[in-house]
Amino acid sequence: MAGQKMLYSCCLVTVCLTYILAKPPPDKKDRVHHGQDLSDHLHDDSQDFQYDHEAFLGKEEAKTFDQLTPEESKERLGKIVERIDRDGDGFVTQPELKDWIKHTQNRYIYENVDKNWKDYDKNDDGRIAWEEFKNTTYGYYEGEAFGDVENKETYRKMLARDERRFKAADKDGDMIATREEFTAFLHPEEFDYMKDVVVTETIEDIDKNGDGFVGVEEYLGDMYSPESGEPEPDWVKTERQQFLDFRDLNKDGKMDREEIGHWILPPDYDHAEVESKHLLFESDKDKDGKVSQEEFIETYQSFLDSAKNYDEIMKQLRTHQEL
Repeated sequence: MAGQKMLYSCCLVTVCLTYILAKPPPDKKDRVHHGQDLSDHLHDDSQDFQYDHEAFLGKEEAKTFDQLTPEESKERLGKIVERIDRDGDGFVTQPELKDWIKHTQNRYIYENVDKNWKDYDKNDDGRIAWEEFKNTTYGYYEGEAFGDVENKETYRKMLARDERRFKAADKDGDMIATREEFTAFLHPEEFDYMKDVVVTETIEDIDKNGDGFVGVEEYLGDMYSPESGEPEPDWVKTERQQFLDFRDLNKDGKMDREEIGHWILPPDYDHAEVESKHLLFESDKDKDGKVSQEEFIETYQSFLDSAKNYDEIMKQLRTHQEL
């Protein structure tokens, strides 16, 4: 068993080193959807609670805050706890805490959805129909006017692609998106049930010969355009070996849909899961698997140095509850 663990560790280190060496320059396309770290700080509560602080509020929110007295912090933290307690039973559970942490880390997504929502919900009914989205985005190019567009075939493909993604995000099939469905439409990589359409779009972007697979040259061509007479950069050589060793799992010389899914949507370490369990453990004094408001406030410094940007936090929490 010890030997197996050592072998696994060595393999893991090899994979990590290979990835680092193979990583293309910043200006090259990276299609892998990486999981976000909750904080840039080390998770060491013996030094400070900065990691927990940023995990709970989000990195950007943790940077800007008003100085509050301990009494003000406790009062406002209590109100935040009430918002996190989504079922209203008076306790915060680990799933509720995880849900909130994920929300704070993905705040930029919800802000983007809010911005687009105002543009597309034309009748202000709290939903966005496909027709509303299509007419707002493509209305000018449809019908006879569409034929006058210089790149009309490109627009037709974009329209078809958006319609397919909209249908995939629309769980009940009525072609009218709720806020959650519209979020899945705009950010499909964040939703498990949208994985198939993300893979399909990736294949369409890279598969130049139209065989439904991605070969090594197609894979490299998505990141690198060789200059005539110039030698292949070292990172491209390493990326080529990365494809052979780790992308093409069945060693048939190309990536199929399953292999592409492993590549662009890799199973990540679940930071929110681990952090929510840690915070719950630190605050759950009676070890009943849930945290009362009193327990939360008692250990509030593990979560917050102060309730930063309280009004913004409340706004985000209200949006979160509506999803």
